Amino acid sequence: MSTDYKPYEEKMKKCIEALSSELATIRAGRASAAVLDRISVDYYGTPTPIAQIASITAPEPRSLTITPWDATALKLIEKAILQSDLGINPTNDGKTIRLVFPPLTEERRKELAKLTRKYGEDAKVALRNVRRDALEKFKAMKKKSEITEDDLKTAGKDIQNLTDKYTKNVDKVVADKEKEILEV
Repeated sequence: MSTDYKPYEEKMKKCIEALSSELATIRAGRASAAVLDRISVDYYGTPTPIAQIASITAPEPRSLTITPWDATALKLIEKAILQSDLGINPTNDGKTIRLVFPPLTEERRKELAKLTRKYGEDAKVALRNVRRDALEKFKAMKKKSEITEDDLKTAGKDIQNLTDKYTKNVDKVVADKEKEILEV
């Protein structure tokens, strides 16, 4: 029998990692450099992440300080932040940019919690797609007589158990992020 689940488990792990990195960009009342991950600056004609052209620090829980290594990038970073969906006006003092995060309103917290659940659902869909691909591969192997009917049933159960395990992981990651967002 040559049913190998490793590639499918790797794909499922990647789904969880993608979800975690996506959720890290959602602001939860505290300032985190991860909120800047999606923002790119047009630096010498190349879209460049802010973290690659500046140091980002969090001097206080609700603020970030961005200090570019090249002073000419200051205006570019400020412009990129203003054009992003971050919804925060940067303060430029000529050397650094400060971002002050206002406390989240109850309504905004609920919107972010809803967005978190949506990302969780997307991750579950991705997991189900991996499961479907695995089952299709095993059915094709059965058709070519590479595995037996019993092997196919066992593989189906094993893949389902793997899917259930990672679905629980998604639920836990989403629940933790929701708790963080709704915490006042």
